[in-house]
Amino acid sequence: MHLRRSLLAVAAGTALLLAACGSSSGSEGATTTAASGADGAATTEAPLEGEITVSAAASLTEAFTEAGDDFDADHPGTTITFTFDSSGTLSRQILDGAPVDVFASADEENMAKLTDADLVEGDPTAFAENQLTIVTKPGNPEGIESLADLADAGVISLCGEDAPCGAFAAQALGQADVTIPERSVTRGQNAKATLTAVSEGDAVAGIVYVTDALAAGDAVDAVEIPAEDNVTATYPVAVLTDAQDAALARAFVAFISSDDGQAILQDRGFLPPT
Repeated sequence: MHLRRSLLAVAAGTALLLAACGSSSGSEGATTTAASGADGAATTEAPLEGEITVSAAASLTEAFTEAGDDFDADHPGTTITFTFDSSGTLSRQILDGAPVDVFASADEENMAKLTDADLVEGDPTAFAENQLTIVTKPGNPEGIESLADLADAGVISLCGEDAPCGAFAAQALGQADVTIPERSVTRGQNAKATLTAVSEGDAVAGIVYVTDALAAGDAVDAVEIPAEDNVTATYPVAVLTDAQDAALARAFVAFISSDDGQAILQDRGFLPPT
């Protein structure tokens, strides 16, 4: 559900009645939320304010942009700035000192690089899964029906080898015992660039995430990869230890895992985490 501030207004007569019954009342305030602490005392929580930077896998562009808009609408005093690219590129930037508050990766390997370097607060949270699909030019003029057809179809667009979508594509091709000659391969920096090579005609087909094909709409056709050859990508998210506003970063991560955040992701074609 959306994170929302609530106002607790207690009339003076009601407060007296509660006091007589031995109950405590919360304080009234237009910018605070009354809550009960562990010791039963009333506490107040200030509304979320501030700015954070979120580095997220390129395949999350549409889903996280929508989630960010919804989060900002619920918390008008906040600003979220997104950087979308290959998880491999983003993890290197963070390791090199880029000022980032939240990292959302398309694979667990790049997140592990940050946890191993003690740059992540607590344990990363798996919030979504994704799978691969073949994309072709509209109308599928080459008649591609399977991974095997990519071996001699012409120029094939794949993600860079250090990008998760590139590693997953290599795994899927290996499972299907398919080899595409390297001279026939063009590589994109991330999943979006890989799909663009197909939609703009630089490649006859490519391998990207299901979510990217869905986001592209009529710009490409999608050809399903059978489950036995497909690969499931697990997406983890975490707050970084050097986050400038850890409370706001944690709140955004919590929103991504909330019912509303999950609804946005699944509308965009992501699978729930297992």
